[in-house]
Amino acid sequence: MTEFQPPGTTGPAAGAPRPGAASSAATFSGLSATGLARSFGEVHAVVHMDLQAPAGQVTALIGPNGAGKTTLLLMLASLLAPDKGHINVLGIDPVKDPGAARAQIGWMPDTLGVWEALTAREILTTMAKFYRLPKAVVPGRVEELLELVNLSALAQKQARVLSRGQQQRLSLARALIHNPQVLLLDEPASGLDPGARIALRSILRRLAAEGKVVVVSSHVLAELDEIADGAVFVNQGRTVLAQSVAQAAGQGRRYSIAALDAAALAAALTTLGVAFEPGTGRRPSADVTVEGEGQAVALLRDLVAAGVDVWSFAPAAGALEETYMSMKVEQP
Repeated sequence: MTEFQPPGTTGPAAGAPRPGAASSAATFSGLSATGLARSFGEVHAVVHMDLQAPAGQVTALIGPNGAGKTTLLLMLASLLAPDKGHINVLGIDPVKDPGAARAQIGWMPDTLGVWEALTAREILTTMAKFYRLPKAVVPGRVEELLELVNLSALAQKQARVLSRGQQQRLSLARALIHNPQVLLLDEPASGLDPGARIALRSILRRLAAEGKVVVVSSHVLAELDEIADGAVFVNQGRTVLAQSVAQAAGQGRRYSIAALDAAALAAALTTLGVAFEPGTGRRPSADVTVEGEGQAVALLRDLVAAGVDVWSFAPAAGALEETYMSMKVEQP
């Protein structure tokens, strides 16, 4: 992507060292928040949240509806001041200097929300002007992003006639217009078809590889397994766990096993002393819990050796979904 200077910056990005470059802000390698709290009257949306999102990684923000995820993202984006706590955006305090922080941040809300009478191209052009991109490079940047999110053919369509998924793609392009070093995305996969989700995954991984901070809030946990490097789990306004995807994958997991002869599978599992439950899918299967990939490999080998014709052997859920479900979070 072409490099642009957002307003208020000097050099590649104020306070944001490029990969491989020395910087006086090297001690700030990403985005962090400690002890955040925010209330709306009697409603305590965020009680106590901590978050560490390193540069060069995708950090997932996971929790049930009403857990405080969007309120947290709004505070990180400098659009809402915390009642308590501290935020550090690449060495910048967004409460003290919101302008400098916003120059580094690309914010994608869960809905496009504004300017529905403007075309996709007009929206991106307007955003480029807000960020004071050089006039000569605005058309090229706009076309680059329209192509990135596969909206070139719809560039002259008003935002109001775009589908939910198309509006989501436009919202992502809008967040990227000034080439921010920090991306905060609220439910970016909502409304996307399977092909668009795959494209989103590729875009976010590429942006992280460029050294950007990427924070994604989503309920589509299977997607997050493929996108994220780590996750922060929140519930009822509090951070309850921070975990890398590698750690999640290495913990005890449920596997779903299906065989041509379900009775033979059940008999073999009983003989091997492996506890199991009937699967919940359309076709007969058995769910077991294994401690890590090594135990999964050994179990599959034992079943085959016992003469069971296994045709499916895979995790019953994604690694992050396993963690989420094991937390047994309570709905507010």
